[in-house]
Amino acid sequence: MSAQPPQAPAPDGMVYVTGTVPDENARVAIIARLRDLYGADKVVDRLDSGGVVAPPDWTGHVVKTLGNGIRDVRQGQLDVNGTQVTISGNVANEARRQHVASEIATALNPTYTVNNGLRVPAGAQALLDRTLADRVVEFESGSAILTPTGIAILDEMGAAIAGLDRPRVDIIGHTDSTGNRMTNITLSLARADAVKTYLTGKGIPAAGLSAMGAGPDRPVTPNDTPEGRARNRRIEFRLAE
Repeated sequence: MSAQPPQAPAPDGMVYVTGTVPDENARVAIIARLRDLYGADKVVDRLDSGGVVAPPDWTGHVVKTLGNGIRDVRQGQLDVNGTQVTISGNVANEARRQHVASEIATALNPTYTVNNGLRVPAGAQALLDRTLADRVVEFESGSAILTPTGIAILDEMGAAIAGLDRPRVDIIGHTDSTGNRMTNITLSLARADAVKTYLTGKGIPAAGLSAMGAGPDRPVTPNDTPEGRARNRRIEFRLAE
């Protein structure tokens, strides 16, 4: 007896639910939970019911494995065969890989075994770093208004982010140490928000972008020269944990 519902939209944007479950109640419960997670229009029910014997409260345990964390899995599959649970697919980073598997294991009792087949595709952060190429996204002095040079860099960053498998990206604004710290933190957040707004206007889903302001607290070089201060006034793009 097994149920094999991929827990992330396939390339066509749909979630296909296949396999055999013990009874109609199990089928209804699993499909209902998946529709809650992904939307009714995204779930294709191809489950058969009957003809298999399930462990005690199997349906309840399967529904518990369908936590919010699985929505972070791309091109994935959750395979439940008796008390053996295997999750596979792509996630943004190692922390997310461990979190998703842990969330499933915590939802189950010790009779179940969870096999973590999730993987982190190589090079996602490296691609963002290569695209930014150690350049600084520029703004008009003391403001959150992008310059033409800053916009040109963001056009390249937007294309790079769009080419990734729907990651979550933190946009972190930084300033130099000149002036009041709290004013700098406010400015850094406003600049990060401006970058997010620009990228969403280019078609990057807002749900995958977070804006943060670090102010002067994370310099990459000393602030004692004009060149150093210019390097510290930057936007950072990091795959979210």
